[in-house]
Amino acid sequence: MTKIPINIKTGEVDQIDDNIIVGIDLGTTNSLVAYTQNGITKVVSDSCGNSKLVPSIIYFDTDGDIVVGEEAKSKRVSQADRTIYSAKRLLGKSFKDLKAYQGKLAYNIIDNEDELVKVEIDGQYYSPIRLSAEILKALKSRVEDYLKTDVSRAVITVPAYFNDSQRQATRDAGKLAGLDVLRIVNEPTAAALAYGLGL
Repeated sequence: MTKIPINIKTGEVDQIDDNIIVGIDLGTTNSLVAYTQNGITKVVSDSCGNSKLVPSIIYFDTDGDIVVGEEAKSKRVSQADRTIYSAKRLLGKSFKDLKAYQGKLAYNIIDNEDELVKVEIDGQYYSPIRLSAEILKALKSRVEDYLKTDVSRAVITVPAYFNDSQRQATRDAGKLAGLDVLRIVNEPTAAALAYGLGL
């Protein structure tokens, strides 16, 4: 467990090193990344300073490139079978767990009921962990571009109903994205903390 030193007199977090810890809301529909520095918390916008939200959508183009966010969202209708959305709902689930979603997803899911779900694109199979990692990589890249420094540590929020396997899958996705996930925090807890801090 990482120890974070706090100055008792000022209540401020003492800088451990130059490596900033970011907060990530890995959402089903949209995601975002924020950081705190010198007592100020900031949600990072895109490079144009327009949107703070990153659509949690992944598009696999025919050349094998992977696109995340607004550009991927624009392909959801024209290339529905190559555009993955709601990947967070698939974390830690088997095919039989997804009966409620059958017929609602435009992309192909393997139908082996005894295995964890995987998505098929051009004969390649992608786990929800890998798909979530692509979203986390995009968020990591966004905050690194903004701060002009490498970021490797994060706290990630998850729904309160996530079970242990879904929480572990979220940690694994963070690791695959190059992040050391220091904490998995329930979304209601994160909201309460933000309210208490006056954010």
